[in-house]
Amino acid sequence: MQSSVRLVRVLLMTLFVGAALSGQAQENKDSFVFGDPLPDAPELAARGTSKVGVRTLKLTHPGQMDVLHAKDGKTPLYDRPLTVEIWYPARIPAGKAEFTQYDEVMGVANDPKRPLIPYTFAGRALRDAEPEPGQGAYPLVIVSHGYPGSRLMFTYLTENLASKGYVVVSIDHTESTYRDAAAFPSTLLNRALDELFVLNEMDRLSKKDSKSFLAGLLDANNTALVGYSMGGYGVLNATGAGYSEQAGKLFGQMASGSTALQVRSTGAPEYKASQDSRIKAVVAFAPWGMERGVWDANGLAGLTRPTLFVAGSKDDVSGYEKGIKAIYDGAVNADRYMLTYVNARHNVAPNPPPTESLKPGLPFGEYMRYAEPAWNERRINNINQHFVTAFLGIHLKGLDYGKYFDLKENDADGPWTGFKPRTSVGLEMRHAKP
Repeated sequence: MQSSVRLVRVLLMTLFVGAALSGQAQENKDSFVFGDPLPDAPELAARGTSKVGVRTLKLTHPGQMDVLHAKDGKTPLYDRPLTVEIWYPARIPAGKAEFTQYDEVMGVANDPKRPLIPYTFAGRALRDAEPEPGQGAYPLVIVSHGYPGSRLMFTYLTENLASKGYVVVSIDHTESTYRDAAAFPSTLLNRALDELFVLNEMDRLSKKDSKSFLAGLLDANNTALVGYSMGGYGVLNATGAGYSEQAGKLFGQMASGSTALQVRSTGAPEYKASQDSRIKAVVAFAPWGMERGVWDANGLAGLTRPTLFVAGSKDDVSGYEKGIKAIYDGAVNADRYMLTYVNARHNVAPNPPPTESLKPGLPFGEYMRYAEPAWNERRINNINQHFVTAFLGIHLKGLDYGKYFDLKENDADGPWTGFKPRTSVGLEMRHAKP
C-alpha cells in the first residue's frame, strides 16, 4: 500500500514538474529577446517576414601562419579551426517554437581576475531548422567580432537580417574569443584572412552538389562584410585598405620579428591578389587601428566599396576624430556614410548587457563590455537594425531605400526619415562621395 502511495506521489510530482517546465518554456519563447523593437524604434528595425533557423558549423583553415609561435623571424604553420554561427530564413514546423538558447560566457580566458562564467540567453530562431528556399539564393552577410569577443555578440542584428532574407554567418575568431583569447598578433594577422576564408567556404558549401544545408541557399557573389572594433579593422583590410609600413613594424615588435603581416600590406602582391569582387558592401562599427598608424593615405585610398561607418563621438578605444572619423575622411575613393552616436563610447555594436552581468560581486567590466554610459543599448540596437537594413537593402538587394540616408547631418531641421518625432536626437549622419 505504501509503495502504491509513493508511486502515485512520484507520478503527480512528475506531471507537476513537467507542466511547470512546459509553462516556463512557453514563457521563455514568448518573452523579450535582444533586438525586439522598442516603441521608439525607427521604421526598418522591425523583423522581416521570414522565420529564422540557426546552426553551428566547424571549419578548418589549413596551413596558416602561427604567429603566436614565431621565433627569430620564422613563423611555423598550423591548421586554424574556426567556429561559425549561421542564421537563415527557415521553415518552422507546426508545434515548434522559433526559440533557442545561446551558450555564452562572461570573463576572459587566462585572466584570473575575470574567470569564465557560463550563461545562456534567449534568441528567436529554431536550432537546425530546415531552410526556406527563396525565389533566388539569399545574399550573404559575414560578421566579425571584437577582441576579445564572440560570434554571439550581435544576435539582435544577425537574427533580424536573417528574417529579412539574408544568410548571416558570424565568426568565432580563434585566439580572439572570450574562451580562448591569446596574444594580440594573432588577431592583427588573422581578421581579414578569416573573413575571406569563410567567404570561400560559404561559396563552396552553397554549390548545389555540396550536400550541405547551404546548397543553393546563398549567393556568395552578393556578399557584405560587417565588423566591430577589431572586426572593423579586418573588414576594411579585406576590402582594400592595405596596412601601412608602420603597422608592419608594430606587428614585428609584438610577434618576435615576424613579417607575416606584410601579406596584408598596401602594395604587396599577395594583398592585391586577395581583393574579392564578390564583396559588394561593408559595414564597419568602431573600426580600430587608425590612431596606432595602421593605415596611411595610400592604404585608405584603396577602399572603393560602399561603406557604412558607425561610431561613438567619445570612443576611447578606437578614437573618433583621429580614429574612425579619420578613416571615413581618408577613404576618398569610396561612397561612404558615417552614423555617429553623440557622446557614445565604443560599444555601438553589441547586444545589451546580459542580466547575468548585473549580479553583485562580478567585475564591473562584465557589464561595461556591452553597456554605453550615455545611451540605452537596446535603442542603439534598433537604430543599427534600421540603418544596416537600409544599407544592405540598397547594395545587396537593389531596394529603394535611399530616402533613409538622404538626411540632414542632425535633426535640427526636423526628425529623420523613418524616425518618429523627437527620436532622432543625438544622432549625426555624414555622407561623402568619391
